[in-house]
Amino acid sequence: MANIPFKGLLFDLDGTLVDSIPAVTRAWSQWAKIKGLDPEHVMSVIHGRPAMESISELLGDASKAEVVREFQWLEDYESTDTKGTKALPGSVALLNVLNEKQVPWAIVTSGTLPVANARIKAAGLPLPKVLITPEKLTNGKPHPEPYLAGARELGLTAGQCICFEDTQAGLLAAKSAKAVAIGILSHAVKEELPAADYHIRSMAELALDIGQSQMMLKL
Repeated sequence: MANIPFKGLLFDLDGTLVDSIPAVTRAWSQWAKIKGLDPEHVMSVIHGRPAMESISELLGDASKAEVVREFQWLEDYESTDTKGTKALPGSVALLNVLNEKQVPWAIVTSGTLPVANARIKAAGLPLPKVLITPEKLTNGKPHPEPYLAGARELGLTAGQCICFEDTQAGLLAAKSAKAVAIGILSHAVKEELPAADYHIRSMAELALDIGQSQMMLKL
C-alpha cells in the first residue's frame, strides 16, 4: 500500500471522473466523416489534448480561420450532446468527501468551458470551485501549464498536489509540473500510461486520511 501526502488534488475530467466516450466518439466520428478522415485515426489523435491542436494536426495545411470554424462546430456538438455521459465509479462520492472535509481540489481539462460544464452537469458531479480549461491557458497538455495553473488557483504548488489522468499526454503534463501522477485505467492498460507513478482503475479504489496536520492518500 502506498501512502502519499498531499495538500490538493487535481483531476482531469473525461476518462478520469466521467465516462464521456460515447459522446466524444459520436462528435469526432461525425466530424471525421464530414472531413473525409478515418474516424479510427481521428480518435487515436484527440485524447488528452486540446481540440484546436488536434484539429490543426488532423487538417494539416488548414488556415487558422478554418481550424476555428471546425473547432466551433465540434464545441457546439459536444456541449449539447451528452447522451451516455456518466460519472465513473467513486467520483461523486470522493468529490463530496473532499468538499465536506474542505480539501482543495480542481478539475483541469482539455475540454473547453461549455463542454466541461455540460459533462460535469450530465454526470452529476459537484461543481468545482476551480475549473481550468483551455480558455485560461496558452499551452495545453502535455505542457505543464494546465496543472501549474490549477495548483496556483488553489493557492498551492503543483508539487504539493496529486494529479489524476487517463492519458499519457495528461500524465506527462502532471510530471512536468512536478506533481505526483496517478494513471486512471478507465480505457487504457498500464503499458499505455508509462508516465504514471501509480495506477488505479477508478476513484473507488482511493482512501483518504485527513489529519489535522497532514492529509494522506492511500492506494
